Order: sequence, then structure tokens, then C-alpha cells
Amino acid sequence: MDRVIVGGISGAGKTTLALLLSRRLDLPYVDFDSLFHGPGWTERPTFRDDVEAFIAGDRWITDSDGYAVVRDLVWDRADTLVWLDYSRARVMTRVIRRTIGRVVLRRRLFNDNRERLLAAFVDPQHPVRWAWTQHGRRRAANLRRVADPRWRDLSVVRLRSPRETREWLTRLVRV
Repeated sequence: MDRVIVGGISGAGKTTLALLLSRRLDLPYVDFDSLFHGPGWTERPTFRDDVEAFIAGDRWITDSDGYAVVRDLVWDRADTLVWLDYSRARVMTRVIRRTIGRVVLRRRLFNDNRERLLAAFVDPQHPVRWAWTQHGRRRAANLRRVADPRWRDLSVVRLRSPRETREWLTRLVRV
């Protein structure tokens, strides 16, 4: 595991797991959200170039399989996909809790952006709405992708619950 994607829908726990794996495996980590989001939640013009520069390295981990403009580039370079394929109920609980925490604590995110609670109800790109509307589509898309011969050399670890994830991490530490 030298070039790892931790994938899944918003709220699955990708960032938490990627950071943990980054420390355990001594892999450089970058959050693609931080490369993508500029001030005012606008797309940064250097996003694709920044991603290409990061994945050009021999070893890395990221917590994103979702940006369509770079998805094939990242999958082509990755050797492992750790897919957090959790239930919609679990993901929604997590993403709502995370959003409320960010709003209440006024947490600064990428390039000084902050989440707004109202956006969760009106903005289709907000993680809460995105997780709800895209959960089934993303699962189906990932199933197609992992079955695609183009990525037959990609090692896929599909984890369907936090318990499976903990058990996998325990086995990983023993190896």
C-alpha cells in the first residue's frame, strides 16, 4: 500500500481513516477538498495541477475518489482503494452531526470557508444533501469502476461498517 485512495460518500469517515493510515503507513497525505475549495467555496484554478503534482509521488494517501475531473488520474496511479461503503443511515447520521458541529463551533475549513446550516437544506452540493442524493449512485458507480478491467490491478478493500473497518485496521497492524 503505497498510493492509497480512501473513498466513499461524504460523511463516511474518509478523512479520519486517511489521516490514521497516513500516520501508520508513513504516507504523505493531502485532502483534495483543501486543493479544490478556494475562498467563497469556489473552485481553485490550480486544482488539477495540484492533484497531478501530489499523485506524481511514489507514496501518498488521499481521502477522495469523488472529483470527476481528476478521478481517472488518481485511480490510474493508485495501488489501493479503501472503500468505506457504509449504509445511508450511518453516513447521514455522521454528516449531519459533523455539519452541526462545524456550524456551532464556526470551524474554519478550506481557505477560510465555513459551513452554513441553511446551505445543508438549499445547496445541492452541500455534504448533507450530497450524501443523501448521491449515496446510491456513488455506490453503483464504484461497483462499476472496481469491476472495470482498466483497474484490475487496483487492490480494493471494501468496508461496509465501522466494525469491519476496525477489524481490518487490527489485521493491518499485525502485518
